Amino acid sequence: MPPGRTPRRPPPGSAMAYPNDEWQRKGATLSDKTARQEFGLTQDEIYDAIDAGTLQYRQAYMHGNPWLRLLRREVEALARARHGDRYVSEQQARAELTRVNREIRRLRTELAELEERRAKLGSDLGE
Repeated sequence: MPPGRTPRRPPPGSAMAYPNDEWQRKGATLSDKTARQEFGLTQDEIYDAIDAGTLQYRQAYMHGNPWLRLLRREVEALARARHGDRYVSEQQARAELTRVNREIRRLRTELAELEERRAKLGSDLGE
């Protein structure tokens, strides 16, 4: 490359243009603990895949405790390779059911608080 020229940028649509984009997208990463819970993997399977180069990771810290950030698509591919499509689909359905049940419980609690508040306001107004 001649002096004074900048290197050519990769095309805008290529993966090389945004190498860290996937790590920053919401929902694209998950922790090693979540990978174990959601996909039924063991910590040893995760470490073996990292050593083999099939899983990328970033080390993060929460309150001084280390944990691994993993790419969801790679974890899902690993789980499908290790346990099969049906197992992964069942695990994902179980995880989604757990999230839905948790949200329903939260909403019921919020509804009870709102009804209690409505009753108090109604009694204050003499209704």
